[in-house]
Amino acid sequence: MLMKDFFKVIDPDKVLEYVSLFQSVETEEILLEDTQCRILAENIIADSDLPPFPRSTMDGYAVCASSTFGASDENPAYINIAGQIAMGKSPFFTVKDGEAARISTGGMLPDGADSVIMIEHTEVLDEQTIEIYKSIAPGHNVIEKGEDFLKGSIILPKGRKIRPQETGLLAAFGKEKVKVYKKPVISIISTGDEVVPVSQIPVSGQIRDINSYTLSNQVKEAGGIPLTFGIVKDNYKNLYDICSNALLRSDMVLISGGSSVGVRDFTIEVLSDLPDSEIIVHGISISPGKPTILARSGKKAVWGIPGHVVSAMVVFTAVVKPFIEKISGNTSANIIPAISAKLTRNIASAQGRTDYVRVRLIEKDGVVLAEPVLGKSGLINTMIRADGLIKIGKNTEGLLKDTMVDVIIQ
Repeated sequence: MLMKDFFKVIDPDKVLEYVSLFQSVETEEILLEDTQCRILAENIIADSDLPPFPRSTMDGYAVCASSTFGASDENPAYINIAGQIAMGKSPFFTVKDGEAARISTGGMLPDGADSVIMIEHTEVLDEQTIEIYKSIAPGHNVIEKGEDFLKGSIILPKGRKIRPQETGLLAAFGKEKVKVYKKPVISIISTGDEVVPVSQIPVSGQIRDINSYTLSNQVKEAGGIPLTFGIVKDNYKNLYDICSNALLRSDMVLISGGSSVGVRDFTIEVLSDLPDSEIIVHGISISPGKPTILARSGKKAVWGIPGHVVSAMVVFTAVVKPFIEKISGNTSANIIPAISAKLTRNIASAQGRTDYVRVRLIEKDGVVLAEPVLGKSGLINTMIRADGLIKIGKNTEGLLKDTMVDVIIQ
């Protein structure tokens, strides 16, 4: 079959719909201290109330709120001190109306007390008596039992990416080990007779292997483990053998170069001949990055990505990263970190195609500006000078100066 019969561009949003064809990776149990940026593989259920007792949020006195009603600077309430609550201990006494107990932040309220008066609103008269100068309501300066999380509730859902705050919550519930999805292993193969290792000085017509390194770091940022196979020359058998090996050793394969319709581009042939394979996409209506391939071999995705470093990085951000996040079990993967900024100039765009434009962020007079980085799409310096990308939809004929845009940070 001629290669041109394959090439038929589709919308990038349509490409993302195919993510449902691929399953999540397996799970593993890891120590709590190793959970940063990992993806939960099960719902975490509260096995107790948090906090397990009513606790003070201030240093002061635990009281019955009714004992303070009407208190003011001119007419203070006189309260007897019933005792002091030691940190980490359960109170052994009850606070009655007209009584108070000294308490520190985090201390457990004694029976009978329903609020805490800040120490700043009191004055000690003697060892047994204080004056209160403020009226407070029940629950004032108190976190009630179970107010944070109730026993039996889902405190963290399956698919949540674990940040330091989630780690803290897991620690609060005594989770020493946590079930998470394994990090997907992503194979990276660079192709082309013109590509040489970074250690080699290129001669005329040659370029160093850049994409193995840029894609590796993008895979890490997406939560995967890169597995590089080096450079494969433009040879069908070599590429087929390496790709077959990569499929055995990883959860997804990225082939850099050889995705267009050139005579010596073997990627589409190899992907068509792999066992249980299917070419799902060959061509995406995106710029840069149009000649992109998505194939399936068994239950694994195989991508043919353009060889130009800029195109490869944009394609990874636009379509490959969401697939990696999906098989990682990440249910919040569709939330893309972005910064709102004002465009500094008009940008032209062709209708019917999704454009990704590189921009530099500038702050001027308290306003964040997005300045387009001009230059040919294959120039690496445009990526170096840029802080992120703005997406121009297929139904938009460019953007006007001063338009507010979302900048995808890279």
